[in-house]
Amino acid sequence: MKSNNTNIDRRRFLKALSGTAAAAGAIAITGCADGKSSESASNQEESGVMTYRTNKHGEKVSILGYGMMRLPTISGSSAREQAGAIDQEMVNRQIDYALEHGVNYFDTSPAYCRGLSEKALGIALSRHPREKYFIATKLSNFSPESWKRRASINMYHNSLKELQTDYIDYMLLHGIGMGGMEAFNSRYIDNRILDYLVKERRAGRIRNLGFSYHGDVKVFDWLLSQNDKYQWDFVQIQLNYADWKHAKEVNPRNTNAEYLYNELYKRGIPVVIMEPLLGGRLASLNHASAALLKELDPQASIASWAFRFAGTHPGVMTVLSGMTYMEHLRENVRTYSPLKPLSEKELETLERATQIMLQFPLIQCNTCQYCMPCPYGLDIPTIFTHYNKSINEGRAPASTQDKNYRKARRAFLIGYDRSVPGMRQADHCIGCRKCIEHCPQRINIPAEMVRINEYVEKLKREDF
Repeated sequence: MKSNNTNIDRRRFLKALSGTAAAAGAIAITGCADGKSSESASNQEESGVMTYRTNKHGEKVSILGYGMMRLPTISGSSAREQAGAIDQEMVNRQIDYALEHGVNYFDTSPAYCRGLSEKALGIALSRHPREKYFIATKLSNFSPESWKRRASINMYHNSLKELQTDYIDYMLLHGIGMGGMEAFNSRYIDNRILDYLVKERRAGRIRNLGFSYHGDVKVFDWLLSQNDKYQWDFVQIQLNYADWKHAKEVNPRNTNAEYLYNELYKRGIPVVIMEPLLGGRLASLNHASAALLKELDPQASIASWAFRFAGTHPGVMTVLSGMTYMEHLRENVRTYSPLKPLSEKELETLERATQIMLQFPLIQCNTCQYCMPCPYGLDIPTIFTHYNKSINEGRAPASTQDKNYRKARRAFLIGYDRSVPGMRQADHCIGCRKCIEHCPQRINIPAEMVRINEYVEKLKREDF
């Protein structure tokens, strides 16, 4: 990876947010619900309306984007891959609320919710005027069978059908970097699909063309080197205050979000943010990290700090959140109506909270569910979620000498059995390694399953 001499220091991007120059060339901040005039941050606070950013074409995009990866189901499940019909009535209600409160960017994919997300979103949005919202979807041609030119084209046209629209506002090449340049070439170059999408943009059936990045930074750098040819309208990256400087500390193969953001910022390419909560982990910090934030603002939720961090960066067009429940939607709307950029002191406090968080041996799973379904029935994301949550909440004792050991041990084991059915627990992993190739975080999942199972067995034996 080439060196980065374009870091945007804190004072510079805080100054950029003060209401003067539009950062990143094409990105500007507005706070006008009717889209007729711009307002300063102070006026936004008085009116309480959604903060907007302006894209390359002068369109105003809500800083809060609605991610449709995890939708409510009739069974009450919120997991993307779990069985259960989507609760269309609830989806409609949440979409209505979002639109009423200024959210106009909705992100989906043919791969989400067992292939049902686009259809559910199409039903909900088609009840509203088309000019009131932007649809983002992806060419999710992950399998070798879908790399064939006709299969990829059919996937694209099926998205138009499911979404009940004749054009896509934001089309993404999905999961770029997974599998390196070889996979990218097979998915988009050898079959001439990228050229096809460029022509669709020229015809107006795609309004903005970009890609979502996961994985090999060489692919990211190569695509940016081709910006003069492809004229990327936006790029989606993982960005949060933990990954900003410390992604490589968690996993040497990861790339710090600071580098990704700066490479896009200096080219004037609008940034879409995914994983602002790092798979939910930044909504449930360990006690020590959370205490730092509560000291600054006792009334603010822990999650709101992560959303403010993502939105504070001036090159960011929208920040995606998978808001399965209405309370999540309401809270995020409040956070961004309007966005209150982080101060220097707040940024320093988030860095301190991150340093504390790094001391805990969390598994860096963001519950994207790409590892599912496991051929042997394991519920991999839920296993990791329970383990991480137990550590954050002090329910994963290191030894029998720990304070409140028995209480913590009991809470961990009971919670594990309640969260993950016995046949889906870590001890059923056979190490087939099929999950590893699908993991954007490149976690050695079988090795973590062995580690978690050994820990569970130790707790059961009480032989620390």
